[in-house]
Amino acid sequence: MTEQNEPNSPQARDAAQQALHQLATDSNDVVALGTLAASEVLVPVPDNVESPDGEPGGLQLPVFEQSDGLRLVPVFTSEDRLTLALPQVHSYRTVRLALLGQGWPADDLALSIDAGSPDTLTVQGRGVRALATLTGGG
Repeated sequence: MTEQNEPNSPQARDAAQQALHQLATDSNDVVALGTLAASEVLVPVPDNVESPDGEPGGLQLPVFEQSDGLRLVPVFTSEDRLTLALPQVHSYRTVRLALLGQGWPADDLALSIDAGSPDTLTVQGRGVRALATLTGGG
């Protein structure tokens, strides 16, 4: 698998998933948002996409378009959730969620965290950029 870092530890993964669960109840929970922003997420790398070797800035975001026209980038808090949602994808890169927000390409591109799980969270472009500020931007 193409990975930038080691996958989340079970404790970090559980913290991210607990934060998602809390945000499903209260989308303005600043502590949960901060926990999520500081979490490492798995960014799927479709099998037909070649990723640059070792280039930290070379992450290509997988963009999916829904039937309603919403364009989104799926990321996941665990390999299990990635496999359930996208069984055809066998590679991923890990990146801190806040770092994705720093270079988010467009306001009309949404981020979907743990798509297909009960705790799915979809964040619009401006919100993704705001996540970067919750951890001091880096």
